[in-house]
Amino acid sequence: MTMTMPMVEHFPELLLNRTGPCVSIYLPTGRRFPESRQDVVRFRNLLRAAESSLTEVLGAAELEAFTAPLHELADRERFWSHSLDGLAVFLHADFFKVYKLQRAVPERAVVADSFHIKPLLRVLQSADRFQLLALTREHVRLFQGNRDAVDEIALHAAVPRTLIEALGDEVTDAHTALNSVGRLGHGGAQIAMHAGSGSRKDEIDKDTARFFRIVDRAILEHHSKHAGLPLVLAALPEYHALFHDVSHNPLLLPRAIAGNPEAFSADELRQKAWEIVEPRYAARLQGLMDEYGAGLLRGLASDALSEVATAALGGRVRTVLVDDDRVLPGLVDRTTAQVSHGQSDDPHGDDILDDLAEIVLRMGGDVVMVPRDRMPSMTGIAAIYRF
Repeated sequence: MTMTMPMVEHFPELLLNRTGPCVSIYLPTGRRFPESRQDVVRFRNLLRAAESSLTEVLGAAELEAFTAPLHELADRERFWSHSLDGLAVFLHADFFKVYKLQRAVPERAVVADSFHIKPLLRVLQSADRFQLLALTREHVRLFQGNRDAVDEIALHAAVPRTLIEALGDEVTDAHTALNSVGRLGHGGAQIAMHAGSGSRKDEIDKDTARFFRIVDRAILEHHSKHAGLPLVLAALPEYHALFHDVSHNPLLLPRAIAGNPEAFSADELRQKAWEIVEPRYAARLQGLMDEYGAGLLRGLASDALSEVATAALGGRVRTVLVDDDRVLPGLVDRTTAQVSHGQSDDPHGDDILDDLAEIVLRMGGDVVMVPRDRMPSMTGIAAIYRF
């Protein structure tokens, strides 16, 4: 079953300033029965909580029309029978998106004048994410995942699923081309001689190269450019060099998974891909930590919350590392950069770290969510400045 996961091209839409109420619903979900059987019940409970808040700004008729997409989602039995680890739903008068997530999120319904993106931010900005292209001549599949999970995602319509779909009538004739010559045989009879102008293998290789080139361009244009994630190839060993030769995808990793991808389960593909991605992931984090350490010596980095808040609002933060496992209750004032600490037992309270990460994103910076044991600071945040 192809799952829907957050795509980077939609994320800027969530950051737009909007007029009118914005509803954000987050729900941890179960992949399998019986864990998943209560998902829709809990979603309906969150929907009712959102509607209760909406009654303060919408009349009965407006409320019914506004929340109709949420009720329709709750009634879609097939949707709830194919879940991942989490769910994020965003609703506005002119915007409705539903994302199935590969990481669990806190259960929450928020009605505000902007979308509550913090839990989604933690999923999107984690540094261990990757895509995986499972490729044979008969089947093209694309997966997206992280160290913990990988799932097939829907291919863009422009990506061919098979060689025949890609080449159509242009598939090379499978029969060896023949040339006829003649010589005199016994009794002067002419005998036809046939010499092949090319082998069947050569023709197959040409078709395969053309197919791979088309797939590569389509994956780059419609998936890699938007996701910005490293791409791992899974294919038979004899296809590795050929695909890399025709590829123009800068996100394609040099190492590939050897073997027929159809013979591996999704979890086996995840394990093999993570073996390839993990060294790159570790090197990237080490590079950022080295850059952060050098920046501290030159006054171009900080882990102080108030300093980072001021720098973020001033557009000075180029990259911020955020502790993926930590919550600091409180909020950051978007006008004064003042950091206010909150109560840890407030289930509806904001998170200072998430506020800072959101501000950095809005100002054009990069956010990298990092496991606690890899963080170079004790405050939960480490910012690298542009200037």
